[in-house]
This record gives sequence, C-alpha cells and structure tokens, in this order.
Amino acid sequence: MSAKPFFYWLMFIACYLQAVPVLSQQTIVLNTAFRSPISNQTQTGFADQVLAEAFQRMGYKLEVVQLPAERALINANKGLDDGDLLRIEGLQKQYPNLIQVPEKIIDMDLVIFTKNKPLFQVNGWKSITSSSVAILTGWKIYEMNLAGNNELVHTQNAKQLFSMLQKDRVDFAGYSRWAGLDYIRKKKLSEITLLEPPLVKKAFYTYLHKKHEALVPKLAQKIRDMKEDGTVNSLFNSILKPLMLTTERKQTNEFH
Repeated sequence: MSAKPFFYWLMFIACYLQAVPVLSQQTIVLNTAFRSPISNQTQTGFADQVLAEAFQRMGYKLEVVQLPAERALINANKGLDDGDLLRIEGLQKQYPNLIQVPEKIIDMDLVIFTKNKPLFQVNGWKSITSSSVAILTGWKIYEMNLAGNNELVHTQNAKQLFSMLQKDRVDFAGYSRWAGLDYIRKKKLSEITLLEPPLVKKAFYTYLHKKHEALVPKLAQKIRDMKEDGTVNSLFNSILKPLMLTTERKQTNEFH
C-alpha cells in the first residue's frame, strides 16, 4: 500500500473512532409546556439545565421539545416522546404510561396575576372560584381546583393569558411565579401585579414513559447527587434568583 492511501485510511479510522461515542450516546426527548425561565428553545432554562446535567451523568443527551400543555401529556403518555420535563405529582393516575421520577426538581408557587384588582386578598383557591380567571389549557392543578368556576377561560400560551388581563377580559390570570415574572418583565407589563400569597406551593417532578422504567431510579439518584454537590443551587442562583428582584416577597431556594 502506498503512503498516500495508507494516510487516508488512518484518517478515516481516526474520524470513525472520534464519532463512535457521539453516535452511541442515546438521546432522551422530553416535552414540556413550560417556558422561560424554566424551559426555553435554547434549553438554557432552569429545568432544562438540571435535567440535561442529570442525564449527561448517566450517559444520555437530553432534547427538550416545547408543546402545548395538554398535547405534551398526551404525547408523553403515548410514548411519542420519552416523557415530560416537569409536572406536579400524581399524574400517573390519569396517564398510566408515565412514571414519576421520585425526586423533585423544584417547589414552585402557583399564583394569580391581575391588572384591575391589585389589592385583592388571596386566600387559596376558594377566594377566586367566583371570579373570572384565565388559565393555560392542560395545567391540571388549575383545571382541577377551578373546575366549578363558571368564568374559567382557557388559553393556549402566556401571550394569550396576559392579553386577557390587558384587555380587561378577566379579573385574574393563573400561572407559575417564575414564568409569570419573567414574562411581564420581558414584555414590560408594568400594569400587571403579582398577588400574594400564592394559591399553593407545589413540588414538580419529571415523568418518564414506562419504556424507560429502568432509568427512573438512576435519574432520581443523579438529581439527588446534584443537590448535594451544589449544582442545582448554582443553577438556581444564576437563572431564577435574579427574578426575585421583581417582587417584594423574599424567597428562599425552593428545590430542597
């Protein structure tokens, strides 16, 4: 064999060996209805980063797909995607093909925002059952707790949700604290007020389709490891903590 073909052959082998680890790394696709700062299209949101690191430590690559809330659950339950990035506990009762990873990612405040009732006294779900409220379709905790509300308006995204407030179509908009604060800050909606206290604080978990049942305990352990080694705390401080400056309520880290 001449020197030139031999050189090309060596180059081919070298490129192949470099590509093998990448090709052998399996991708896990999780969908989500969350938007910034919890999740975004560049996968730099808080949950994106926590789960990407956890899966990386297991030898997997994470891909996050943005979907409407109801569609996200349906796709995950059917196995069209590998799971759901972040949901409240107990959804496996309604979506039996999903397995809840038994280590929470974060505790989040579920709150209401308003334009015209900034002095309204929030006292749990019962305090808004007779008010007009906009929520996101597929956000199960709002749908379940406000099921008897005759003035419940379903919207498809944050833009529609806050537009209902801006146009005086509803008294309140139900959303998570972090996502709501991020949206009104970016859109400079100075007329919108976050009401305190929250309706409820809930732990949020990752769900995997049952075909990945073997990964569930491993993923839970990696998340615990990240809490113990400070990785989750670091991500919280860099991504979520800055949003505290937009509200007077002093909060503590909510993932412990």
